[in-house]
Amino acid sequence: MDPTWLTRERHFSRRQESIRRHVGRWRSNSVNDLSGKVTLAAVVATLMLAPAPAAGQATTDPAGGGALNEGILAKVPTGPAPHLADRSPDFSGVWSPDRNFTYDISDALKKGEKLPIQPWALKLAKERPSKDDPEANCLPTGVPRLAPYPWSIVQNRNYTYILFEGNIHSYRQIFMDGRKHSPDPNPTWYGESIGKYEGDTLVVDTVGFNDKFWFDFAGHPHTEQLHIVERYHRPDLGHLEWQTTIDDPGAYTKQFTLYGHSTLETATDLMEYICQENNVDVGHIVGKDSRNSLPKQ
Repeated sequence: MDPTWLTRERHFSRRQESIRRHVGRWRSNSVNDLSGKVTLAAVVATLMLAPAPAAGQATTDPAGGGALNEGILAKVPTGPAPHLADRSPDFSGVWSPDRNFTYDISDALKKGEKLPIQPWALKLAKERPSKDDPEANCLPTGVPRLAPYPWSIVQNRNYTYILFEGNIHSYRQIFMDGRKHSPDPNPTWYGESIGKYEGDTLVVDTVGFNDKFWFDFAGHPHTEQLHIVERYHRPDLGHLEWQTTIDDPGAYTKQFTLYGHSTLETATDLMEYICQENNVDVGHIVGKDSRNSLPKQ
């Protein structure tokens, strides 16, 4: 197969993702620019002409299904789950995003479950316009949210890092040295994360969040009482699974668990993506992103 064609296909698909992400926000709404009204078709045309990503970036499904055209471009590898030299589970690699942690966390619940959200928090989520989304304004996604781009896990003896391609090219730091949580941690976007291994599972306990980030595009809120426990497991070489248990008595009536899934992206690396560079999207976003359950409630 012509490798030049593959490169063009990867680049075109990344432009398609950019279109899906932005058009999904605007939908059929008109947007304003200096000359007046700009139609949705003009927006699409502009995005199609945008510079393509660097070669080597695989075609990634922002919906969390792993690589698009999986059988051709990035077949999910098979084999046993790897381990580090000390026999700890090895979570390294570039992982596909899971759309359920991007658009609406309600989709990451078990089938039939509903988000146990308090009335004030539901009202706020419905009222939040997409232009106010901190992620759209190039601020960190927080936890458990994922941007619709690849991410990676890097491990050593005392730390585990989660690196994000999307948004501000940021990272999470997880302490693995046996320390305890600070008595009164300074509220931050990613909180204070303490990790440990339970067999082949990485357990991450995080507190000390600020209340600034949104859980998803839908605008689900939280408070500084937020406490999150994540359990990451790699059942085989090509797949990563995790459970995220959220406890926030300030915004939800009980704790609940979200379920995530990613596939290993073998034909790609994380590329540099700086959201702050020429971020002109926010001024054109009208209304609320519709890829969530809120309008149906």
